[in-house]
Amino acid sequence: MEPKKILISDTTLRDGHQSLMATRLKIKDMIPMLEQMEEAGFFAVECWGGAPFDSCLRFLNDDPWERLRPFKRYFKKTKLMALLRGQNLLGYRPYPDDVIEYFVQKTVENGLDIIRVFDALNDMRNIETTVRAGKKAGAHVQGAVVYTISPVHDIPTFVGIAKEMQSMGVDSICIKDMAGILSPVMARELTTAIKAEIDLPLHIHCHYTSGFAGAAYLLAVEAGADIIDTALSPLAMGTSQPATETLVAMLKDTPYDTGIDLAKLFPISAYLRDTIKPYAIKYDVVGGVDANVLSYQVPGGMLSNFASQLGDQIDRLPEVLAEVPRVRAELGYPPLVTPSSQMVGTQSVFNVLSGRYKMVTNEVKAYLAGQYGRTPVAVDEEFRKSIIGDTEVVSGRYADRIPPGLEDGRKKIGHLMESDEDLLSYLAFPEVATEFLQTRMTARTKTDLKLAEENAKDGNPGVYPVV
Repeated sequence: MEPKKILISDTTLRDGHQSLMATRLKIKDMIPMLEQMEEAGFFAVECWGGAPFDSCLRFLNDDPWERLRPFKRYFKKTKLMALLRGQNLLGYRPYPDDVIEYFVQKTVENGLDIIRVFDALNDMRNIETTVRAGKKAGAHVQGAVVYTISPVHDIPTFVGIAKEMQSMGVDSICIKDMAGILSPVMARELTTAIKAEIDLPLHIHCHYTSGFAGAAYLLAVEAGADIIDTALSPLAMGTSQPATETLVAMLKDTPYDTGIDLAKLFPISAYLRDTIKPYAIKYDVVGGVDANVLSYQVPGGMLSNFASQLGDQIDRLPEVLAEVPRVRAELGYPPLVTPSSQMVGTQSVFNVLSGRYKMVTNEVKAYLAGQYGRTPVAVDEEFRKSIIGDTEVVSGRYADRIPPGLEDGRKKIGHLMESDEDLLSYLAFPEVATEFLQTRMTARTKTDLKLAEENAKDGNPGVYPVV
């Protein structure tokens, strides 16, 4: 077999802590290990996109843009990668094209090199704007095929999606297995099929939930995959990715040697292991295996949501897990990834607690009205009408109906803006960002007043802020 260096993209700084500790790792805890990560020999580090943007604003009182900039100061040889949800960007609804375009432009200006983009329904109309904007901004754009299992998802379907992405001009393809259900044999067969049709680098992203991922990577690599996603061991396995150290060791002295020196990884993992100890008090940072996912296909994040939604009725979780595949089938077999996973999951909880479709979320109604895109399987019309009545069902690209958002956003948030990045934070998460920006302004005003008072006491008139 021909020697082929396999590239490693490390996800510790994004998906690792998103999967295992609710995206709560703070930038101050990351910075001490960035210099060593830069020297480790990774192809890329995934450090942005996905849930961290929301988490920074909502829970950490942290500007997500200020989190991105330090990464660029440390990583010169290693590429920075982010995950975007196509037309849904970083949120849970479709955004206007002008917002998508400007957001992508600013992410690249702030340091990102690779933009991985996917659509929850594999509706390629929903990634067009992101791909175009990423290419225009000079980024490497990677199209992600969302892997799932259903009566209508098969290898030709996934290859067809990858070919559509290739025709859009993406620079590489990713197989995105968010639930950890890509079996080793399917990993080999799907990799073989895509590589036979598409002459682009192929990146494999698997979660470890079922225990499949390590073996799936090995068979995919043997079949021609070029890059694999891993996470440093303290934030690996479970609902995260396989451990970086393990995969590097497994591939060492094979035709697929990564070239990474294990000795450079151990000190980083030792630091990380100590650093996350305080987090373990609140978050169950354990990389175990849940083979039940092979039956219900529910990603780890959905399980934690169920626990929160059910509260003291957690004993009804088995009913909810049984309801998930029924709801998914009725909604046309959407892959269970953000935001469709939230829709299916929440509706399943409602169906169990309140009766089937007695209560329906606004998101499910919008989904059935075609506002999230084309469903993998056509939804039964009687079922659709029972939920949304005679509401118009959008058959085209829904984003074409969304009015531009940038100027309207400026009018609403201009008084709190210090940069256009603030505007984009607001447009992504209006309520959360408004609270964050107001808190920041209040804090800075208090600081300015305090400085002015101290200057006055010292006989220095200083500069008094206008408040």
